[in-house]
Amino acid sequence: MFAKLEGLEKKYLDLEQALAAPDVFNDQERYRKLTKAHADLHDVVELYRRHRDLTREVDENKQLLHDNDPAIRELAQEEIRRIESELPAVEHDLKVMLLPTDPLDEKNTILEIRAGTGGEEAALFAADLFRMYTRYAELKGWKTELMNASPSESGGYKEIICLISGTKVYSRLKFEAGTHRVQRVPATEAQGRIHTSAATVAVMPEAEEVDVDIRPEDLRIDIFRASGAGGQHVNKTESAVRITHLPTNTVVTCQDERSQHKNKARAMKVLASRILAAERARQNSELSADRKAQVGSGDRSERIRTYNFPQGRCTDHRINLTLHSLDRIMEGELDPLVEALGTAAQTEALKAEAE
Repeated sequence: MFAKLEGLEKKYLDLEQALAAPDVFNDQERYRKLTKAHADLHDVVELYRRHRDLTREVDENKQLLHDNDPAIRELAQEEIRRIESELPAVEHDLKVMLLPTDPLDEKNTILEIRAGTGGEEAALFAADLFRMYTRYAELKGWKTELMNASPSESGGYKEIICLISGTKVYSRLKFEAGTHRVQRVPATEAQGRIHTSAATVAVMPEAEEVDVDIRPEDLRIDIFRASGAGGQHVNKTESAVRITHLPTNTVVTCQDERSQHKNKARAMKVLASRILAAERARQNSELSADRKAQVGSGDRSERIRTYNFPQGRCTDHRINLTLHSLDRIMEGELDPLVEALGTAAQTEALKAEAE
């Protein structure tokens, strides 16, 4: 580990030297890359230097244990105990920083939410989840763009798809994929009985042209008249687009825009991201046979998280974490869940590295 850290520090110093060169500003693209590479290494190099300083302090204090003055020996012993109690945490953080990073973490994200078991109540819950994630995006300073929506009769969503753009969006949202279960009294329930419904969430990194090769001959594109809400113009013109990727039988529909060309562009973006996500899932399943698919059937029993409104609690079943702050979570305060899931993933990765 420390040999690797020494190499990273040398690279960091080389980058500092390159950034100090007088002609570095002449090539803005190179300057941007150098600045980003330097910033990416900053935290791990600073922590490595902190570890090195602490280790040196331990060695210096061990030398003082041979001093003739008992008071100096006692002070040195206290310093050694203090530093040695701090070192394990620093070493753990260094190991986490050296874990391989997900190359997709920096990407924007396409978020798909679908109503599962529970009829109209499930559609309303899908709308609540969409609002929760858009509020989280606002809190993070991210941009949300609606890609497609299929409203339900009660004002919920049978399906809703959006693009979320910003810094490290996928790294924060990737653990949200799966079936979300809700327990509450629906507005239409006259007897006050608690119902259980579900919605599925898919989180896909936005695919770029270099990520996915989609050949035009592999596509079937259908144009049709949009249905549902959207105003007279939408319903009178054939602006809705359905794209089928024949090799994988992946179908994407987009009818949210008035322009056929805009709907096609959005549908292609969703299609590419779905294909990328499917390919990544296939690769992951080859590496880990017991890894489950992102989204289950939408059945209530397949759940990653339960939102219990009568008790005001939210439970993530993957890490056995229960938070009694459901009102704040539904308002987009997801960081306690997101960070706990990230820490759990790091712990599993460290275990795998040690094996």
